[in-house]
Amino acid sequence: MTRFAVPTRILAAVGAGALALAATAPLAAQDSGDIEAGTPAPAALSKGEKRLARLLEGRVAGEPVACIPSLPRDRFQIIDGTAYVYGAGDTIFVQRTRDPARIDASDTLVTNRFGPTQICRLDMMTTIDRFTGIFTGSVFFVDFVPYTRIKAKG
Repeated sequence: MTRFAVPTRILAAVGAGALALAATAPLAAQDSGDIEAGTPAPAALSKGEKRLARLLEGRVAGEPVACIPSLPRDRFQIIDGTAYVYGAGDTIFVQRTRDPARIDASDTLVTNRFGPTQICRLDMMTTIDRFTGIFTGSVFFVDFVPYTRIKAKG
């Protein structure tokens, strides 16, 4: 029997009885080549996702980490609606935050760190408008994902 996932926002809108019925109801497979039940249709990449993909070409993801080294020469690169990218050289770190859709390249990220040599997921981050200096929001980091350049064999 094929099952499907119900988005969280829908769970709150339906009653427990309807949810139990919906979670166990099989999806009708059609011969017209429909996508297998439960598999999302491939979505077109946003402009930000395409830019991030270009930055990550030739790199492999590592295990997520809570803190990353903070060097004065390295700055966050902001990719609208997608991620913050930190670092340079062989390893860069990608920070998608709890709400990546709110990442705005016209904002400046302001860090209030607990330690001078690291940036951690629990550090307080805010954003300000780069032209007026007005507070525009708070940023809640999740773990940083390191991407390391693949060394060419030779």
